[in-house]
Amino acid sequence: MTDLAPAGQGANRAPWSLRRTYAIISHPDAGKTTLTENILAAAGAIRAAGQVRARGENRRTQSDWMKIERERGISVSASVMTYEYAGLTFNLLDTPGHEDFSEDTYRTLTAADSAIMVLDAAKGVEPRTLKLVEVCRLRDIPILTFINKMDREALDTSVLLDDIADKLALDAAPMQWPVGSGNRFKGVMDLTSRDFLKYVRPGEGHNPGAGAPRFAMDGGAKAELTPEEYEELVEGAELAQEVCPTFNPQSYEEGHMTPVYFGSALRQFGVRELLDALARHAPGPQTQVATNNGREDKLEPGDKEVAGFVFKVQANMDPNHRDRVAFVRLCSGEFKRGMKLKTDQGKALTVANPTMFFAQDRELADEAYAGDVIGVPNHGTLRVGDTLSTSGKWRVAGLPNFAPEMLRRARLKDPLKAKHLKKALESLAEEGVTQLFRLQVGGEYVVGAVGQLQIEVMAERVDTEYGIEVTFETASFETARWLDGPSDKIDAFIDRHKTAIAEDIDGAIVFLAKSAWEVSYSEEKHPDIRFLKAKERRA
Repeated sequence: MTDLAPAGQGANRAPWSLRRTYAIISHPDAGKTTLTENILAAAGAIRAAGQVRARGENRRTQSDWMKIERERGISVSASVMTYEYAGLTFNLLDTPGHEDFSEDTYRTLTAADSAIMVLDAAKGVEPRTLKLVEVCRLRDIPILTFINKMDREALDTSVLLDDIADKLALDAAPMQWPVGSGNRFKGVMDLTSRDFLKYVRPGEGHNPGAGAPRFAMDGGAKAELTPEEYEELVEGAELAQEVCPTFNPQSYEEGHMTPVYFGSALRQFGVRELLDALARHAPGPQTQVATNNGREDKLEPGDKEVAGFVFKVQANMDPNHRDRVAFVRLCSGEFKRGMKLKTDQGKALTVANPTMFFAQDRELADEAYAGDVIGVPNHGTLRVGDTLSTSGKWRVAGLPNFAPEMLRRARLKDPLKAKHLKKALESLAEEGVTQLFRLQVGGEYVVGAVGQLQIEVMAERVDTEYGIEVTFETASFETARWLDGPSDKIDAFIDRHKTAIAEDIDGAIVFLAKSAWEVSYSEEKHPDIRFLKAKERRA
């Protein structure tokens, strides 16, 4: 395998400099999960989409492991896949595509150093994509674009590039130029090498895993295309190089420019070229802003102290065990199995069985470096937003909770299982599946979510993983706000709104409002109190 890592990043470099941690983002149905699997296949991590190398297990996907994911064909939980390619170690963070799981996606993006944006060639930039790019922009995450489904009828290439520039405020630098789409799609020209990459249709005898057949534009390409197609491709490529921005690595790494590639994830066309581009251009672990003993500081990937933050907690990945694993993104240092680390809350733990992930499959990790994601088994010690470090003095900027857009009351079919329900709801809330509020008057549990699918996933998991039948009924409340301000003012507000006051899983006071109008009215009547839409845990 040719080493595609940037010059100087060979065997003599620090291991952390060879890490590439990235996420794949898209609007639902743009082909993200298909692309994920075919990237893994192109890297040699699996034999074919849906099959783990050396295990032979056939699954719909490697990243979708929950029953509800397999049944509905959607991703509703972030997962991690680690693999090696071109002299680099990649950590692929697969995120939920459905907008109801935006919080999980946001938290996962905080652990990524770059992203691949997948667009449907027939639709261009869609609303969900726009929101995800806004999150990437908050962290200056570089974005590489893959325009998918070119084997179907597509928008004009210039229209797609303009769509990226206009809607996302990104300079779109085409690295390839396609000829045709749908039944007319013949392949792309590599604008750097001036090679023609031929699209071979299924059944024509070519192994797509080997990459697209290449022909010189002034040689074999003429035999593969009609004179009209050849002229169309040459003219389009020349126009692109005249009017489109030229790829600038610095502008890409700063998050201002996106290199654009074309292909079909389903037909495996363009996937290997995309993977090679990721190896060439994606940045390694970045500096992480943090506090050290309360003072603002930075964690550099080459620092000696081991430090990382929890961006996800997942329970019951193995249905045969009541396991609970924290996903920790390492920011600095060289981690060794058996190390003793401390949380920023002062809790100490020995990490005896850290794991590396391939979706739900795991292997013990004897060592890991900045950029890696390790799983730390624990029984309630670690929560999303915690920072682990050797000294316990570091705290990475926390991951906020956002105000839910729908609230539901939990109703048990068997009242005798109330304690079991409490444990189940708390465990799932700690994972970030939903938020959990407990009314101060009456003690009822209210579940907060972004959308209905979150509620359905929670009901499914409570039933499947905990054996509890529960229904989530419409509550009399619509949204929630955390309260901040002078304690006497908050106490007076609580006294007047007792039936609408709850506590979240951390014990923070929450006002459950019947409508957005009630929130606005309360803000107007109580100017000394802040009604917060987001809360960073234990800030």
